[in-house]
Amino acid sequence: MTNNLLFDEERLMAKLRWRIVPYIFLLYIVAMMDRVNISFAALEMNKALAISSTAFGTIAGIFFIAYFFFEIPSNVIMHKVGARIWMARILFTWGLVTVFTGFVQDATQFGILRVLLGVAEAGFYPGMILYMTYWFPARHLARTIAIFMTGMAFNNILVGPISTWIMDNIQWLQMAGWRWLFILEGIPAVILGITTLYYLIDRPEQAKFLTKEEKEWLLTELKNEHEAKLAKIKISKWEALKDLRVWHLSIIFFGYVSTMYGLSMWMPQIIKALSKTLTNTQVGLISTIPYIFGVIAMILVARHSDKTMERRYHIGLPISSAFVGLIALTMTTDIFWSMLWIIVSIIGIYSFAGSFWTLPSAFLSEGTAAVGIAMINSIGNLGGFAGPYVVGYLKDLTNSTSGGMYFLACWALLTTLLTIAIPKKLITTHKPVEAANKVDTTVIV
Repeated sequence: MTNNLLFDEERLMAKLRWRIVPYIFLLYIVAMMDRVNISFAALEMNKALAISSTAFGTIAGIFFIAYFFFEIPSNVIMHKVGARIWMARILFTWGLVTVFTGFVQDATQFGILRVLLGVAEAGFYPGMILYMTYWFPARHLARTIAIFMTGMAFNNILVGPISTWIMDNIQWLQMAGWRWLFILEGIPAVILGITTLYYLIDRPEQAKFLTKEEKEWLLTELKNEHEAKLAKIKISKWEALKDLRVWHLSIIFFGYVSTMYGLSMWMPQIIKALSKTLTNTQVGLISTIPYIFGVIAMILVARHSDKTMERRYHIGLPISSAFVGLIALTMTTDIFWSMLWIIVSIIGIYSFAGSFWTLPSAFLSEGTAAVGIAMINSIGNLGGFAGPYVVGYLKDLTNSTSGGMYFLACWALLTTLLTIAIPKKLITTHKPVEAANKVDTTVIV
């Protein structure tokens, strides 16, 4: 018997987003919290452990060195064993490492645990990007990724006030507040590692929350996209490692990550230096302001990118405003103007992030994406070492963060130029959906 059904594509995408994105959004918030809470702990920890600016930049960034070496193997394993089991392992182990960080006694121990954190967390972010390509067709991907990536900004909105409040108010068992910061913020990852085993679903065909018709339509769409990529570009999984397009995107992502972490890791100390009367809690609250603007900008730019299916200028042009903001930041010591230029910089950085990951997924098939996305992210994340380290080194050398801001601004400008220079033919284009919430007349038999 034949059953004809008018299929609502937008309704299905909304259904998928509500079921998948909120949970991985929560995971991303916790991941970013345990990655960047060091920037707030530094307000007290650096003095307690006698950590210099150069040493802090090194320890903050060394996470990404370990991340680099283990990221591609992690993503390949996830593609084989499934996101549910592998993400649970990642969450549980990085949570334990974060808790143990609260008990370090010197800079060496702290550096070792930052390396272990990088090993434990390696593969989480590219794994989540890869995971979304399993569920969402290309024309819905930028918006979905942007919603997921607002977890990065929401983390920065939450982690500042929470971390600084812990530092100022919790000294249980005669332990300093910065130690409790790591202990209390590591526990959620351990708990979520357990819940992930029960909540996450590996593939659409396993999803009980989808109807038979929804599964058939979604699997057909994803299969057609996969076959189109295979027909256009025929490279094996490991050939992605030497693909020049992958390397091009890796350098672009390196510039973005250098700029983002170079600014975010040092922002609390930059704000603190603007006024000697600010408490840790006040620094935490003020630091949330730029990220609120960043969230709004990220979503708006990504939505417009999906609507027009234009990628290069939506990705490349926004981060040029970070170039302007970072240069201007060196020209003032007034807290109002300094915060304004930090806001401009964060808006540019976050607007870039929402649509960037549509680029590799446009030409990498599912198998090569596991390697290609991990490679782009792992090489790019070396910028997470370079940015904080160079800012710290130049601060020790000049007793100012201005030189570091010039370094980050140069990377922001280079990122803009390299993105706009991407050949248009690199990107597989799809016709944009003509109208939002329009009922598709696809017939499911």
